[in-house]
This record gives sequence, structure tokens and C-alpha cells, in this order.
Amino acid sequence: MGGGLRERDLERVSRMGIVPMPVAEALGLFDAAMELGRACVVPARLDMAALRERAAQDDLPAILRGLVRTPVRKQVATATPAAAGAVGQDADSRWGARLAGLAGERRKAALRELVNAAVADVLGHASTDTIEASRPFQDMGFDSLMALELKERIQDKTATRMPATLIFDYPTPQALADYLLLEVLGAGTEAGDAATDPAATDVVAAATLDEPVAIVGMACRYPGGVTSPEDLWRLVAEGRDAITEFPTDRGWDVEGLYDPDPESVGKSYSRQGGFLHDAAEFDADFFGISPREATATDPQQRLLLETAWEALERAGVDPAGLRGSRTGVFAGLMYHDYGAWAPAAEGFEGMLSTGSAGSVASGRVAYTFGFEGPAVTVDTACSSSLVALHLAAQALRNGECDLALAGGVTVMATPSTFVEFSRQRGLAADGRCKSFSDDADGTGWAEGVGLLVVERLSD
Repeated sequence: MGGGLRERDLERVSRMGIVPMPVAEALGLFDAAMELGRACVVPARLDMAALRERAAQDDLPAILRGLVRTPVRKQVATATPAAAGAVGQDADSRWGARLAGLAGERRKAALRELVNAAVADVLGHASTDTIEASRPFQDMGFDSLMALELKERIQDKTATRMPATLIFDYPTPQALADYLLLEVLGAGTEAGDAATDPAATDVVAAATLDEPVAIVGMACRYPGGVTSPEDLWRLVAEGRDAITEFPTDRGWDVEGLYDPDPESVGKSYSRQGGFLHDAAEFDADFFGISPREATATDPQQRLLLETAWEALERAGVDPAGLRGSRTGVFAGLMYHDYGAWAPAAEGFEGMLSTGSAGSVASGRVAYTFGFEGPAVTVDTACSSSLVALHLAAQALRNGECDLALAGGVTVMATPSTFVEFSRQRGLAADGRCKSFSDDADGTGWAEGVGLLVVERLSD
């Protein structure tokens, strides 16, 4: 296991009490374990002194606790609720007292300095000058071992128990510093600051089944060059046709796919629909996503990110200011075929599963914006967006969230739906629905994304 680790990684593993083994020795022990015919045999070399030290600090994983003895505590100190999670009371008192003695802005600066210094140490940087407060840890190159080391450094400095998921729950230095302000001091940045007071943020509104829900913002992308609600109104008012030929930038065999004969296998007898011809465009850097991960991410997820930001802005809300808020995301999504190109993709392993999973779509928005309300992806086919809005209204009325993004997105990565409905004779040959008309001859497929920002009318 240690053969592919860097020196700093080897040091991290050693501090955890697990001593890296030479490759040949590890492989030999692995072979021996396989021959035992017993489940869960793991060859490992342990540093018992390091394990005892971790056990004394109550920081030893449960699976290793039976390997070391811990001294019996003969005296139990009375701890206040604020210090209940303390690792070392003396250190906590010293650092916490120094922090509490600072004024609001100086207190924030001290926490940012603490976090930046710990991040720089883990990354091996000589100074904190290169640490950007709003840059995600993932973009800085953090892996799971580095995340654990940062957690332990913060924990040792503040003498306060930190969750193992620290940098995933608070994915930027700024978010982590804000969390520490509450966790270490147990109060907001200023006395009586309701915006950061846990007692204020944990208040759940009483359920009101007949509470009206207000639409306070919206954003969309639809065929015909529609990039805003105003564009959509003009398209409808002017009676323009937004149906076009198949897109040519998705790797579809546009010429070979079409056959007017509905009996042709693997063909579509329609070659028109409502398409987002700029669906591939995405400002990955704006959302802190690398170009490679952006390529592995379904355009449906990308469009949700963009329209979520726009919808909040149009509601007069600073999207970056909602981190940690009880904001929910309810997204309707019925196409899950972006991952179909995976066998031909190289260099995208580890990103395609999350990039193409519908279940991740709402979660990616919540994670990127730092929302802490419900994150739900809904697939009820053509009614997905309507059901998503219904669930958002219910969540608001039940007090599960205070603000919600609700809507849906559709981008067809493959032409499979056209082929399937051609076999069923359910497709309109000209790609146009003709509802309630004597000329109705089937459905037409189209793409788009639309999100509403909704909240309780009383709010």
C-alpha cells in the first residue's frame, strides 16, 4: 500500500498508527491472508505507541480500540455544554479565551488565519499567501488523507472535536472559518447576531397547510434561443416556431439516423425537435469545476447550476450569501443517458458516475451553493418538474426549508427516445405536437431547463 504514496502521505499514515510496509512484504501477507479462507483478514503493521496516544485522546477508530488498553479515568471533570466536545480542556480554554477576547472583525481574522495556516501546512506551502478563502479544498488538491490531516490540525489547535467530514461539510477555508466561529465559541460573530446564532437558524416554522407559496425569481433556457423568462414570453407572443433539425455537435449520425419508413430498425422517422443547441457551453471555472470534470458532467447538471444562480439573482438574492441556509433544491430530471459514452471515454474514471447520475443533480446544486435544506431529484417522466414544484411547496409549508429552487431540466444526450417512439408509432413526423387538433399525429421531443425560486408568502 505504501509503494505509491508520497513522503508526506507516508508521514500522515504513520501518525495514524499504521506503518506502511514494503510492497513485497505487503503482497506476501496479502497472499497469505487469501489462503486462510477467512473473511475480513487485513494484513497491517501497527505502531502501538501511536495507537495508545490516539486512544488517550479518544481519537481511535472503533475497529482498533480492542488492540490497546486505555487508562481508567479516576476523576471526571464537570463540563459545560460549550465544552462538551472538547479534546483537551486546558488548550480549549486558552485558545477559546484568546479568541473570545477579540472584537468581531479581529475574531474573524484570527479564525481565517488559523484555517489558512493549517491548510498551508497540509499542502506544504511556505506561507498562506496562496490560500484563497473562497476556493474549494478539492480544487486545491486535497485528497482523503489530507482532509484527515487538516481535521486533526484544526482539532489539535482548538481542542474541540471535529467531524471526519469536516472539509466536505465546509468545503472552503471561509466556510470552515465560519463554522469554527460557531463551534468553538458557541455564538455568532457578535452578541445577539441572529444571522449566525444557532438558536435562530434552527427555528423551524410551524406547518401551515394552506400557506400560499410565492414565486420570487425564475430563470430558464428553452429552444428558439430563449435564455430568460422575457425571451420565452416574446417567443410565445410572436408565435415563433422553435423546432429545428437534429443537433450536429453530439456525435449523432444525423444522416444515418433518419429513415421515413417507420418499420426501419434503429431509425427515427422524424429528424426535428426542440433543441438547446448551446447545451455544451458552460463556465466551469465560475463554479470551481475543472475542465475534465465538466466534460464528465451531464449538461443537465451544468444547466441546473447556471439557472439556479440566475434565478436567485433575479430574485434579488446573493447566491453566495445562502451558504449554510435552509434552502432546498427540487429538480425534475428524466433523461439519464449522458453516461452512455463512458466506454469510449478515457481519463474520466471516478467522475462519470457522479457526473451522469440523476440522483446527484440536485445534490450538486446544494453542495456548490452550500444549501442545507432538502435536495431531491424527481423522475416521474413528463410530470417531473410539476411534481418537483409540488414537493417544494410541501417542504416550505412543513417548515423543512425557508427557500426552495424548484423546476426541471432536459437534454437528450442520445437519440434513443426518437428511435423508441418511432417503433411505437408515437412520434410526430415533423417533430411538432398538435394538441387538440384533427391533424395530431404524435408527440414531439424538446429540451430545456426552468427553475423557480419559491418561498412562503408570509416570508
